[in-house]
Order: sequence, then structure tokens, then C-alpha cells
Amino acid sequence: MSRLHRSRIADFQEVLGEPTVALAKLRDLCFSGIPFDGGLRCLCWKILLNYLPLEKALWSSLLKKQRDLYSQFLKEMIIQPGIAKANLGVSREDVTLEDHPLNPNPDSRWNTYFKDNEVLLQIDKDVRRLYPDMAFFQRPTDYPCLLILDPQNEFETLRKRVEQTTLKSQTVARNRSGVTNVSSPLKTTPNTLSEYEVLPNGCEAHWEVVERILFIYAKLNPGIAYVQGMNEIVGPLYYTFATDPNSEWKEHAEADTFFCFTNLMAEIRDNFIKSLDDSQCGITYKMEKVYSTLKEKDVELYLKLQEQNIKPQFFAFRWLTLLLSQEFLLPDVIRIWDSLFADDKRFDFLLLVCCAMLTLIRDQLLEGDFTLNMRLLQDYPISDVHLILKKAKELQDSK
Repeated sequence: MSRLHRSRIADFQEVLGEPTVALAKLRDLCFSGIPFDGGLRCLCWKILLNYLPLEKALWSSLLKKQRDLYSQFLKEMIIQPGIAKANLGVSREDVTLEDHPLNPNPDSRWNTYFKDNEVLLQIDKDVRRLYPDMAFFQRPTDYPCLLILDPQNEFETLRKRVEQTTLKSQTVARNRSGVTNVSSPLKTTPNTLSEYEVLPNGCEAHWEVVERILFIYAKLNPGIAYVQGMNEIVGPLYYTFATDPNSEWKEHAEADTFFCFTNLMAEIRDNFIKSLDDSQCGITYKMEKVYSTLKEKDVELYLKLQEQNIKPQFFAFRWLTLLLSQEFLLPDVIRIWDSLFADDKRFDFLLLVCCAMLTLIRDQLLEGDFTLNMRLLQDYPISDVHLILKKAKELQDSK
């Protein structure tokens, strides 16, 4: 470990060691990248995403309260419906018209159950292909959810619900405009469930934990529910928390990820709501802002893209909606997110990162035709995220 690295870790420990964390100082440190050592990144992200308060004395009581609340969500939204489904046919005399699966009433709990299945199938399809170039999400977690996997509990888990449902996947696609193109052309995915290793009873893969987080989020937020692409937002959060070197934090990665994801989605959920696209908080406005910023910083490049009729929707939709999570390898995405989360106007900085990505390939774009330039923008050629962040910071400072 270099002297500089040790010095940076000491700087973080000093700020985090105070009874009240100085947020401005922490933001400054995090902006330049957070060391993984000692669980620093996990802790800083939880503060920057407003999960943990600045007063350290409040941490343990808040964590206990939130983790207990998440356990309650599991019981109410997965375990109880699973028990009801498992009991169907066991005590037939207790089944009334009100709770009969064929009850046509839209408010009946079975109608809710079947609608939930539609959302679950879409989530399942997406989380199974999360970062297919990494083995992590297919591996078993060290901390399977004992509430769910308790052998004493006879109920239908989410895994069983997916296996047993007879709904066809084409009936459950819930894409918003453009999200069908969210997946990177470089990503290849297994075609069938059978291509994944089946884990023994009592184990669950990391992707199953992510599935549960997204399902509970969809249940608690029916206005938006689940939209394809949310899996790409929750993935880096969960990976970061589930690889925390501190086992006490790592054990609660699922609950902590859920609340951090919920807080992050509160800031970016408008990107996923099609009806808001053209509003000032919608994705169209943000994409146009990338071009207006580019026009200000590099008018020649802006005019070239305009002349070729290359619209920001063709590439910036995915960049902005998914916080660049599909454009780079996961460790690089996490480094970019350090800076995004640390900036007090974090998504203004995202616009500058996108602008920096354009200016760094300006020579190729100025020389290329429409086809070549579209290929460059949809499969971004520079992998050095430090260079991109440095350029974005220069653009920010030149305002």
C-alpha cells in the first residue's frame, strides 16, 4: 500500500471518526474516489445517499429500526402470500368466495397475487442476466435470508413462484420508451433458466436477493412498480454492500441496499416515468441539457452531431437513465458513482460526465459519418474512467 493511499484512508477515518460527520469534507474526499479498505466505500455511500444521518450516535438505533422494518416487509409481501398459496387446497373448507383464486373482484388478494406475478416475471428475467460477465451474482450469498429459507416454513418463495407460474413472458414486458434498448450490445445472456446452476436447498444466489429487493420496491411503489433498467441501478449498490469487508455490515447488505436504492430512486425515478419525459424533471429535458452544455463547451462538435441528425435519445437516454452502469465494467461504474454521489448537485455532474465523454472522442466524431459515430456512441471506446472524470471536473470548473 502506497504512502498516498494510506494517507487518504487516514483522511477518511478522521472525518468519519468525528461524532458528527462533516458532510462538506466527506463529499470532497469521496469525489476523488473512495478506498475499498475497511468498508469505507459502503459507509460513505450510506451517508451520501441519506440512509445514515451525520450524527454517529444515531446510527445503531436507526439501522436496527430500518432492518426490522425490512424484515416486516418480507413477512407481509413474500412470506404471508406464500403461506396462503401453499395452504390452498390443504384446508378447502376454509376457502370462501372472497379469497378464492377465481374471484373476479379486482381488490381480491388473489387478483393482487396474479398481478404481482406479472411484475415478478419481468424482474426475474432481468436480474438473472445482471452482469453476466461476472460470476458474482450467480454465486451463493454467505448470508441467505433465514426468514425465507427456514425449513420449518412451508410456503412459496419467489423462486417457486417463478418456476410454477404459467404466464408467458411476452405478457409481462413493461418497457418505457427506449428501455428496450437498455442492454449493451456487448452483453450476452443465457437463454433459458436451465443454463443457470441450481443451488441446493438452504442456499440462494446473489441475484435472488436482488430480485427480492426489486419485488418489494415494486410492491411499495405501485405508481412506478418495476421498470426494466432498475436492475442495473440496484446491481452496483448491492454488489458494493455485499462485498463489504466488515461482516457485520455485509450480513445486512439486503436491507441496507433496499433503503439506499429507495433513496436513490426518489432522486431519479422521473427518468423511468414516460409521462414525465417532456417535463422539466423528465429524461428528455436532461438529454437536451447534455447537448446545450456541449454547445457551450464545444460548438464545433455540437454542430457536427446536429448536422448528422444524431439525437441525444440515440445514446444519452441509456447513459443518463442508468447512471452509466451499462457503459463500463462494474469496478469503473462504482468509481464513477463515488463522484456522482459525492457531488451535491450529483446529477448536474452526470450531465458533465456525459459531455466529457463526447469531447474526449471529438476527433473521431468530427471525422466519422453517421454510422461510424452511432457505433462509437453506443459502444463507447474509452475505458479509462479517471480520464473521463478528470475532463468532467475541468468542464465543471470552467463554468
